[in-house]
Amino acid sequence: MDAKAKNNEFTIAGKTFSSRFLIGTSRYPNQQIMMDAIEASGAEIVTVAVRRVSQDSGGEGLYDLLGDRFHLLPNTAGCFTAKDAVVTAELAREALETNWVKLEVIGDDETLFPDVEQLLRAAEELVKKGFIVLPYCNDDPITCKKLEDMGCAAVMPLAAPIGSGMGIRNPYNLRIIREQCSVPIIVDAGVGTASDAAEALELGCDGILLNTAVAGARDPVKMAKAMKLGIEAGRYAFEAGRIPRRLYATASTPTDGAIEL
Repeated sequence: MDAKAKNNEFTIAGKTFSSRFLIGTSRYPNQQIMMDAIEASGAEIVTVAVRRVSQDSGGEGLYDLLGDRFHLLPNTAGCFTAKDAVVTAELAREALETNWVKLEVIGDDETLFPDVEQLLRAAEELVKKGFIVLPYCNDDPITCKKLEDMGCAAVMPLAAPIGSGMGIRNPYNLRIIREQCSVPIIVDAGVGTASDAAEALELGCDGILLNTAVAGARDPVKMAKAMKLGIEAGRYAFEAGRIPRRLYATASTPTDGAIEL
C-alpha cells in the first residue's frame, strides 16, 4: 500500500476504509451529478436518509444504485424523538441489512441542532440493540464523552449549523474532544469549502461527513474533488506537526558564520 492510501485509512468499529470523506446524497441537481460527485470524492461511506428517501434523487432506486458499490450509512434525519429515531434505525436495519446508523435526533426545524437528551437516550437504546451508532451531536466535549462511554463507534460533532457553510466556529472544543475521546471524531455539518475540511483534519479529527457543501456548489463534482484533497492535505499536516505560533519573527536562515562587513 502506498503512503497516500495509508494516510487516508481509518477504522470504525473494526472496519477499515480507504477514505476519510463520508458524503451525503441529498439536494443534488440530478442523479447523474450526484453519482459523479460521489465518484470524485473518493468516499466509500455514503449516507442516505431513511425517512426522506422518497424525496432523494432517484427515490427508492437510490439504494439499488449505491448499495453494491459503497458502504451505505442510513441516517435518522427528520427524527425529533428518541422513539422515532430508534424505530427508523430498526426499519433501516431490516430494509438494508445493516446495523450501522448515523443517529440524528433534532431539537427544532430552524437551527437543526441536536436534542441532546433525546440523542443520548436513543444512542443508549440502539447500542443495546446491537447497532453501530455514529451520532450527530453538538461540539460539546461532555456530550461526546458520554456517547463514547455508552458504546458509540464514533462521535460526529458539528462544526456549525447544518447547511450553513460557516466552517469551524469553535476549533478549541474540537481539540478538547480529540484529546478526551479515543473513538473516531468525524466533523458533521457546517463545512463550506475545502479549507474548512483541511482545518478539521489539522485539528486531529479523523474524517468529514458533508452533503450541502458539495451538492449546493456551483460545480458539485469539482467541489467534491476539492474536499477530497483538503481532507488529504489536512491529515498530512496533522501527522507532520505544525510549527508553534510565535508573536515575533524567527529567521529561517541561521546567522552563525555570517560574513561581518
